[in-house]
Amino acid sequence: MNITLHKSQLANRKSNITITGSKSESNRLLLLQALYPEFKLENVSNSDDSNLMTNALSSASEIIDIHHAGTAMRFLTAYFSIQEGRDTILTGSKRMKERPIKILVEALQELGADISYVENEGFPPIKISGKKLTKSKVSLNANVSSQYISALLLIASKLENGLELTLNGEITSVPYINMTLSLLDEIGVASSFINNVITVKPNTSAKQTKTLVVESDWSSASYYFSIVALSQVGTEITLSSYNANSLQGDSKLVEIYKHFGVSTIFNENSLTLKKEDSNIKPLTLDLKNAPDIAQTIAVTCFALGVACDLTGLHTLKIKETDRLVALKTEIEKLGGEVKITDKSLHLLASNLIKEGVSITTYNDHRMAMAFAPLGLRTSIKIQDAEVVSKSYPTFWEDLKSLGFQITE
Repeated sequence: MNITLHKSQLANRKSNITITGSKSESNRLLLLQALYPEFKLENVSNSDDSNLMTNALSSASEIIDIHHAGTAMRFLTAYFSIQEGRDTILTGSKRMKERPIKILVEALQELGADISYVENEGFPPIKISGKKLTKSKVSLNANVSSQYISALLLIASKLENGLELTLNGEITSVPYINMTLSLLDEIGVASSFINNVITVKPNTSAKQTKTLVVESDWSSASYYFSIVALSQVGTEITLSSYNANSLQGDSKLVEIYKHFGVSTIFNENSLTLKKEDSNIKPLTLDLKNAPDIAQTIAVTCFALGVACDLTGLHTLKIKETDRLVALKTEIEKLGGEVKITDKSLHLLASNLIKEGVSITTYNDHRMAMAFAPLGLRTSIKIQDAEVVSKSYPTFWEDLKSLGFQITE
């Protein structure tokens, strides 16, 4: 499905949007619930990724296909490694078969896991023969994707001797590691994170029955920060349900978007974004702890005609697409000028935004949603717009409710 966003204005100065649970929190808690069925979950993400995670965890099939869901691939690799006596082949889409898994596989093998490659060395699909893992010490380079680290931490309490994980070098994506440890703590699993060593204690005892409510997704909120930044002074959008003391790294949007004149007010479980008068200057940011919002920020800067230098983006090259190359290609179609390295993006200031440009989404939900706010400045086409269902299935309906003029 290709759509066109016609140049629009928001229908109301004040609007409300409800966003479902964080994909990051949901996928972690779904795996933990499979290990510890005693607790219940509310406000679980309605994203494709979380639905795929749910289906995979409840499936008795030998072949599990997780399509484009990278988080599920990593977390389930660890999960099936400890399912004693069960053989599983974990596979995915064509792009998933190009996304590396070797770092995680080698760490699990070091702990005693039985994993082999079905096609290409270092990449899915993989065959996992579940067994009891008795070893408890492993090390990883600290700058790898935090999902490799979290995958190990999520199963750690079910290892006979727990886990001592040493991270070598400078750690990236610390908030996502802390999120995993905080969720472990919520269900009663003891852990520590001192210097570069993370320790998780073994825990086989039954957990106290409780209900955990998943906080709404901050990555999904980022598109509304962008919309407010591009709107008239006084525009307000209220989002639910968000916490001021969020576990999600992308909550740094609150500080970042002050730069664009967006103020944030927390009221119980809601978050109100308001456009204030501002003098916007060039932006320099290190996003190593929140790389998923890089696309939104880059497009916001482009739309406002302001330069930006974004660093800490090395993990973007192994996402649904090479997001750095994709951003450069699509922004330059619109008339911008972008320079990239393997871990940074540099956008030059420009007041030109071409009309009617067709944005390629590369099977990447964040490409589709990051460029959507440009509908407030110009008419723009989004190819394969249904890709948003990976993380935010109701995105286009929610934009229409704000006043965006969208046709298929």
